[in-house]
Amino acid sequence: MNTSVRNLAALGLLGAVLVGCGREAVETPTAPPAKKPVTTAGPSPRASAAAAGPKPARAPAAPPTMAPGPGGLTPVYTRRTKGAEKVVALTFDADMTADQGPRAAQGERFDNPQLIETLRRLKVDATVFMTGRWAEEYPDQAKSIGRDPRFEIANHSYSHYAFASPCYGLPTVSTPDMADDVRRAFDAFRDAGAVNVVPYFRFPGGCYDDAALRALAPAGVTAVQWDVVSGDAFAQDGDAVAEQVLDGVKPGSLVVMHCTRSAAPVTEQAIRRIVPELRARGYRFVKVSELMRGRPAG
Repeated sequence: MNTSVRNLAALGLLGAVLVGCGREAVETPTAPPAKKPVTTAGPSPRASAAAAGPKPARAPAAPPTMAPGPGGLTPVYTRRTKGAEKVVALTFDADMTADQGPRAAQGERFDNPQLIETLRRLKVDATVFMTGRWAEEYPDQAKSIGRDPRFEIANHSYSHYAFASPCYGLPTVSTPDMADDVRRAFDAFRDAGAVNVVPYFRFPGGCYDDAALRALAPAGVTAVQWDVVSGDAFAQDGDAVAEQVLDGVKPGSLVVMHCTRSAAPVTEQAIRRIVPELRARGYRFVKVSELMRGRPAG
């Protein structure tokens, strides 16, 4: 491993604290009933079927979740461990803390629309773990991501404050407020118009303890961590980020990356190498819900 990769590995855990990046069924309009033909013999069975209109579309399956742990603790998912299918879930944290509005107002960009467009162009399914504050800052992007069937939005808290301490210097959410912080983020996604929202949660900084898992139980979420750290936090070498991901991915892996121009500026560059190389190895990209379900994507 070259020096850049070793440096990235050292930054791996720091990447989770960055500040900055199931389609729910959309109601399908029902066609108006067809006019009954004029007849003296009564409507035929075919005419009656036409008059009834098309059958409603079957609702998509609900995103899979895990059962609570001992004592009702929020369950934690890290990667798929059963089977040898070559699937991998790329996840992107859209980080923005509650107190960073002034920095955004001064021009700092916590989004990365070029990354999202590259994922679309390469036809990569992915999960974006978004903070509620990010969705408020970039509502049009949150809506666009959250209405694209290639993506799903998961919860990265509203505030991006820590749920356990110490956690890389982040301010801490008080234990009684943890479930409300998560609910507030879901409200922000809804207010932005996102519909592909799944009941998954990623702890800011990856920091948690049993008290946090217990406090989150009323929110009804499955916590999602990762087994591959991309090292894209503050990285300047996209190839080194790509190498770290390519070296770490195994069948069923879950990769953590970031959707933040200011603090993860080379992620999009790394993706342009990661995707074709993993596909050449036979990997298929899935969302976390599909990884957890254990079935192929459509």
